[in-house]
Amino acid sequence: MATSFSYDVLIIGGGAAGLTLALNLDSSLRIAMISKAALTEASTYYAQGGVAAAVDASDSVDSHVSDTLIAGADLCHEDVVTHTVEHGPEAIEWLIEQGVKFTLDESDHLHLTREGGHSHRRIIHAADTTGRAISKTLVECVQARSNIHLLESRIAVDLIINGSAEQAHAAGAYVLNKDSGEVETYNARFVALATGGASKAYQYTCNPDVATGDGIAMAWRAGCRVANMEFNQFHPTSLYHPSAKNFLITEAMRGEGAILRLPDGERFMTRFDERAELAPRDIVARAIDFEMKRLGLRHVWLDITHKDPEFVTSHFPNIYNTCLAQGIDITKDWIPVVPTAHFTCGGVMVDLHSETDIAHLFAIGETSFTGLHGANRMASNSLLECFVFAMSAAKRIHALLDTPLPKTSPAWDASQVRNPDEDVVILHNWDELRRFMWDYVGIVRTTKRLERALHRVELLQNEINEYYSNYRVSSNLLELRNLVMVSELMIRSSLARRESRGLHYTLDYPERLAQAEDTILVPDAAATRH
Repeated sequence: MATSFSYDVLIIGGGAAGLTLALNLDSSLRIAMISKAALTEASTYYAQGGVAAAVDASDSVDSHVSDTLIAGADLCHEDVVTHTVEHGPEAIEWLIEQGVKFTLDESDHLHLTREGGHSHRRIIHAADTTGRAISKTLVECVQARSNIHLLESRIAVDLIINGSAEQAHAAGAYVLNKDSGEVETYNARFVALATGGASKAYQYTCNPDVATGDGIAMAWRAGCRVANMEFNQFHPTSLYHPSAKNFLITEAMRGEGAILRLPDGERFMTRFDERAELAPRDIVARAIDFEMKRLGLRHVWLDITHKDPEFVTSHFPNIYNTCLAQGIDITKDWIPVVPTAHFTCGGVMVDLHSETDIAHLFAIGETSFTGLHGANRMASNSLLECFVFAMSAAKRIHALLDTPLPKTSPAWDASQVRNPDEDVVILHNWDELRRFMWDYVGIVRTTKRLERALHRVELLQNEINEYYSNYRVSSNLLELRNLVMVSELMIRSSLARRESRGLHYTLDYPERLAQAEDTILVPDAAATRH
């Protein structure tokens, strides 16, 4: 069986960003899309809220831009925000053309809801399972395209980069076939990283298991800069229940009037921000964290029982049924909720075409740092970013199609390694990483906690590098290797920011500096390039 393949475009990741790129590329191109799990395991599939876009007559691009800049704590790149928001209606129209069935109002217009940080109703959604509707539709469209090869159960090991450091260009990737256990070589003229974020670095997350920062780590090792890795968004409201782990309670519920309460019924958000439950996520998450620590609570409560039951069940059917299965009737009962790691705002630095520091290497979606989110992502801007920047990447690739196919890269050499005999070490290291990241690099930080985390992660790096050098690669090893690398980037970025801004809050520097600057990390080319 051949273990070396050649394509025009290699897309690593099967969520909204990767699917959109594939569908916007010319059908004459040979495209490979690899996914380390089923395509329905991408974070897109689990997105509940929707896509933000200024499509209503009462709304405007300027308003959407302004809301995003405010939520991002003065760290958003205004040109990027404007570019993204201006292309929002176009992205929505494209999704409708693909067949996505968004929820309509009684006049058969798009039903719009509101979420934290937004001054208007501008969230286009499909009930409370928007991600599922988008993912299933786009997967069906991709499956109908004969030029796109969907390859599941594969995880990228590392990128193949040709040329000198000054003229480096992507030429493919080495990929572990999880079924055969063999590492395959994929040669490609263009490579796109669409692997999502790294929320699995934390003990508690509402993201699927695939969110291990693979694309960010591979790009860093290849020589790409990363930015703003200290800004890790914790979604304020994840269901607190031992039998329903990782289940998110969409922000749209607060947009429709749900109230956060303490056990005695007090509505506490009014003490923290005049926008109350509709304040940006960083403020709401910190407020919940503060109250939980102050009162020794395991969770707080989200109350939507004052709304009409028919309204609640029709707008939030997935949440209603999931909670009901756990004995919680959200039309009558308060919902126990807790903050959970949700989104990586930083990532691989890209331009408006999603191209990285390395020619022909693209990063799209949560893997990338575009400058859109600043210090705090505004709700439902993330899916919008996926669609807009994937379309931009497709245009850039089309403009570079005269690029020849790179020379075939050498096959992966596994002759000097042996089968692992202590896989339990990987699991122990994984658990240790997620615990200290949660304790030391969480919602509220201190320099001492970050320094402890850095020491721990450096020890793990040494262990993993030794393990990686001597044993055959496995999916668990590759994910841990990537997650430890990205965790180190998060910690170093956090230590570099000596202020509190947006999602980065430190007790040692509680004030915001007058000048807003990105935290940019530059890899040592000699240490990272292969």
